[in-house]
Amino acid sequence: MDLTTRGETFGAERARGIFTEFYGDKPRVFRAPGRVNLIGEHTDYNDGFVMPAAIEFYTFAAIGPRADRKLSVYSDNFSEAVEFGLDRIDRGPTGHWSDYVRGVAGVLLSKGTKLGGANLVLRGEVPIGAGLSSSAAIEVAVANALLANSGVEMDRAEVSRVCQKAEHEYAGTMCGIMDQFIACFGQRQHALMLDCRSLFYQLLPLDDNARLVICNTNVKHELAGGEYNLRRASCEEGVRILRQHLPAIRALRDVTPADLEKFASEIPETTYRRCRHVVSEDVRVEKAARALLRGDMKEFGVLMAESHRSLRDDYEVSCAELDAMVEIASAIDGVYGARMTGGGFGGCTVNLVRADAVEAFTSTIKREYQRVTNLAADVYVCSAAEAAGEVVEDGAR
Repeated sequence: MDLTTRGETFGAERARGIFTEFYGDKPRVFRAPGRVNLIGEHTDYNDGFVMPAAIEFYTFAAIGPRADRKLSVYSDNFSEAVEFGLDRIDRGPTGHWSDYVRGVAGVLLSKGTKLGGANLVLRGEVPIGAGLSSSAAIEVAVANALLANSGVEMDRAEVSRVCQKAEHEYAGTMCGIMDQFIACFGQRQHALMLDCRSLFYQLLPLDDNARLVICNTNVKHELAGGEYNLRRASCEEGVRILRQHLPAIRALRDVTPADLEKFASEIPETTYRRCRHVVSEDVRVEKAARALLRGDMKEFGVLMAESHRSLRDDYEVSCAELDAMVEIASAIDGVYGARMTGGGFGGCTVNLVRADAVEAFTSTIKREYQRVTNLAADVYVCSAAEAAGEVVEDGAR
């Protein structure tokens, strides 16, 4: 499926049509993209460096005002409506899809933002559970819609912080800020290197002859949620131990590979390996940025392979299906690099593939992955996309 030919027009029109059918008015429509992370995995919550790109899978939010203090929300994907008042929104997760909407509204209100009542229709086209950040796409689309509906302006960096806080406090996921940030700042045909501490970012050009090919393993192992929190706790433990010798450090971002090796004997083995992944991954992201700036796709691919090995062996968040998919992809002609992307334990790989090799890559990966795992893979061919914006009748702004 080529994402450049899908999605935005249909999704916006469907959200707009459902809204008019339900509420009788013509809405404004906002959209926010999913993302794929090219390199820099599990570094974001360690104040480190990441390199995502927005992709042309969008979530759409059609919105219109209502006279009372209520927010009425209909999800096209779940064929379900919810309604809640804006005068009191309780924190905490319920496990329902509406937590993301409730959370964004709740955080905005807690900041003193004057939100007006609204009717809202959501249409999501970011695959759920694939590691492509469907939750951040919902949050950013909803935030932009609620702010516009209320006549409130907010800079994009603050929108990303609001959405991250919503995920922490209302969905119960202690995520970094990467997903929300790239949804707000992505640019077509560019990756974005983000310093997750300062939020300084640099847009990096992707080779015009390269395509982002995302391959979904179509597995998601149940241990993923709890294991994420254990990995984060291991990183924090490593910082506590290292701070005895390096009192100035605040996070693993401040630790060099030499620092880590110097005090390795004082760190439990598993914690050490978790820290080694994060510290080495930050170095790889910086090298990858320099590779893109000089157009060196071969070097970028080498760094992707090193990242996958580190995630597999040190951070232990890969799985047999992801490893098989990366191994198959790496042997196909025209592939610059392949690695798992996202939190792990299933989900997707990201592959940088030469444009003229995409067709052969797609057929080979589908055939060989099914042969090796007895599972079908979904393959999405895309380019880096634009950030969140309003969809007007003749396009997006």
